[in-house]
Amino acid sequence: MNSDQINLVQQSFEEVQPIAPVVAQLFYYRLFLLDPSLKPMFKGDMGNQGRMLMSMMGSAVKGLSDLDGLAPVLRSLGARHEGYGVREEHYVTVGTALLWSLNAGLGEKFTPEVREAWTVAYGLVADVMQFGALEAQRIQRHQSEEVAVAW
Repeated sequence: MNSDQINLVQQSFEEVQPIAPVVAQLFYYRLFLLDPSLKPMFKGDMGNQGRMLMSMMGSAVKGLSDLDGLAPVLRSLGARHEGYGVREEHYVTVGTALLWSLNAGLGEKFTPEVREAWTVAYGLVADVMQFGALEAQRIQRHQSEEVAVAW
């Protein structure tokens, strides 16, 4: 991800901030439309879920300027999501819903260049989160093997 793309993502996210609740609502609408099987993963208040989503997005967008600092946070987030039952294919669906909701929220400000920057940013975030999920799976397998050996 280059500095121009980082700037485009950060600047466009500033445009999202005033309409964050609407963009979050659009995101979950589209996500559940694309894959209704994901809906049971969200048990709490969806308004609160949307606020958490936008907060995490804000942190990730800000963190693009410091990828070394962002990576451990994303790995941890990926490990937690693995525990919620998130699978690799869900990341594609989330990315599709994210780009759709950003387009719907930003309208003509969601230019092809902005779309490309967000696509690259989401790909980076998703890759690091999936790495964290794989690390968590490896740790769980290792712990299970240790318990099996102890018996």
